Amino acid sequence: MVMAEDIMETVKKRLKDGWIKLRMDIEVIAVTKEAAESSLKKHIELMKKENDMILYREKFEDAEKVGSPFPKIKEAFSQVVETEAIARRFDTLAYLILNYAPSSVEILEPSKIEIDMGEAQGLLNSLAELVHSLVATRRGAVTIPT
Repeated sequence: MVMAEDIMETVKKRLKDGWIKLRMDIEVIAVTKEAAESSLKKHIELMKKENDMILYREKFEDAEKVGSPFPKIKEAFSQVVETEAIARRFDTLAYLILNYAPSSVEILEPSKIEIDMGEAQGLLNSLAELVHSLVATRRGAVTIPT
C-alpha cells in the first residue's frame, strides 16, 4: 500500500500547487461484454500515461447489457468507470475531455479557476479544430446560417 500512499502524497502536494482535482465518468458501449471491458481498460491505461495529470482512483462498474444502442445493433454491452484525477492546468483538463470523451466531468477543487489569455486561446482553438473535424466527417463543411 506504500505506492498508493505515495501517490496520495503527490496529489496533496500538487493540489497545494494549484492543480485541478476532478472526477470523470467514462462509458464505453461494445457489441460484446469482453470488448467493452477490454477497450475501457485500455482507454484508462492510455489516459494514465498522459503528461500533466495523475489519475489516482478508478472504479469499474460491471458491464451491463443494453438494448438497441445504435441503429442496426440489437444489443450491446455498456461499462462505466468512475475516475478521480488531478490536472496541472485548465487546458490539460480540456485536452483530457477532447481526447478521452468522458460522459461527465466534475471539478472538485479549486472553487475558482483563473486562466491566462494564451491558455484560453489554446483551448478555444482546440474546440474549433474539433468542431471542424466533426463537421467534415458529417457534411464536409461548416453550415453558416444566412
